[in-house]
Amino acid sequence: MSWKGKAPVSSPIERRESEWPPYPPPEETELEKALRAEEEREAKRVSDAIDRAIEHERQAVRRRQKVERKLLLLGQSESGKSTMLKNFQLYFAPKALQAESDAWRAVIHLNLVRSVNFILDLLSNTIAANTSPYAPSYHANVNQHGHGNVNAQSSSGGGDTSPTVPSFAHHRMSATPQSAGDIRRYKLALSPLRQVEMILLKQLAVHDVPSRAGTRADSRSNPWMTGRPEVAVRGGRGWKSLLRRRADDDARTANGLEELENARQILDACKADIVSLWESEFVQSGLKDEGVVLWEQSGFFLDQAARIADLSFQPTFDDILRARLQTVGVEEHKLVMETTAEQGQQWTFYDVGGARGQRASWAPFFDHVNAIIFLCSTAGFNEVLIEDRSVNRLLDSFTLWKTVCSSRLLGNTQFILLLNKTDILSARLQSGIRFSDYIKSYKNENDPLHVTEYLRKKFVAMHYHHSPQPRQLHVHSTCAINIDMTSAVLTRIRDAILVNSLIATDLL
Repeated sequence: MSWKGKAPVSSPIERRESEWPPYPPPEETELEKALRAEEEREAKRVSDAIDRAIEHERQAVRRRQKVERKLLLLGQSESGKSTMLKNFQLYFAPKALQAESDAWRAVIHLNLVRSVNFILDLLSNTIAANTSPYAPSYHANVNQHGHGNVNAQSSSGGGDTSPTVPSFAHHRMSATPQSAGDIRRYKLALSPLRQVEMILLKQLAVHDVPSRAGTRADSRSNPWMTGRPEVAVRGGRGWKSLLRRRADDDARTANGLEELENARQILDACKADIVSLWESEFVQSGLKDEGVVLWEQSGFFLDQAARIADLSFQPTFDDILRARLQTVGVEEHKLVMETTAEQGQQWTFYDVGGARGQRASWAPFFDHVNAIIFLCSTAGFNEVLIEDRSVNRLLDSFTLWKTVCSSRLLGNTQFILLLNKTDILSARLQSGIRFSDYIKSYKNENDPLHVTEYLRKKFVAMHYHHSPQPRQLHVHSTCAINIDMTSAVLTRIRDAILVNSLIATDLL
């Protein structure tokens, strides 16, 4: 006989033992019944309390999700993401930013010292190369961070195509006995700055990343032509709180604090020579011949060396905005609003590394963000991508923008586009560099107003055609180191995010 499909039969006693509350046991006395009833009431009370706690936590999570804003900063490396984040801190949480000033002072000192050491290395190696019988007759035109200007050569056919051949300047800085003697004197006088650099790198717990410049088009590559490696901090390391923690720690960290103080004293002692180096006609001429434009780079402080190298230096908000520290990976910043009607609310920002090799880490943060803030460097039109010198930076921004807009994970996410570094764009156009020489589809006047309008329309059109569903796009032109200009943009961004959040929660 087959028993397939038939459930086993349990006895009444077995069924009673598995049920809750249990059946009264046989021959139960009144005392036992009273005790059993009390145990059942206590068990139900505990169960109900657990249920209430779970529901309370669930409601709290829902409230936090409604109040907390999550924003993701996207864009190429050096597009201004970290600087824009500092602007948010300055405008909405100035006290918290001021509390980080000691850490930023160390970063600013590091930026200054590395600029000095970069100049000394570049010019001394250039002089050595010029005096060598095997010196090349041309060189790549690169700046401190490895961005090289590119010829307007493109493949045949319409549309924007990536320049493929870096331009080369057919002249080099002339080496004379006087210039060689000057650079030797500066290297000797400023040699203690090597020690300062090592101290600051150690105490900030940051590290050099590999040279960010791309491969030279010619095979006779010289290491100093590719620029100094970047100073980077990995996401999640909490480097800004490192110095504050050390100030409260025990004697184990006294040596580190003493090293930082020694570094400041050495920098102060070298102050006059740093100023003299930057003001030297020989240095300015040498940098110009090498195609190096330091003032355009974030982290440039040589024009204020006397103030910053002074032992009494305390960084201003403007100094903090200009400080440069590259983000590697994803850095989470929790910003507690100190001003406006949102005081006490928490806004979470995710600042991501923008280099090609780091973009794969973006996708996990696309979920549950209130807004995407995408930054494009408008000054990248005559620069090549640092990871691939055959690719124009602005054209790579176009491609990256299309990819982000096409993501279905971001279908309901608000998009904000910031056309950044308009100050550098204006300076380059006014110097005679033609935008149309690098972006072939541009046919208008060579002035900032027309170029910025062209870029706005270009990005808006790509957003319209590549978005998985209709959504609103907010576009702003910015200079992230201009506090007054950026504050107005931040107010409009905040208002747009709040209105969009109210609509999403059916309150508008």
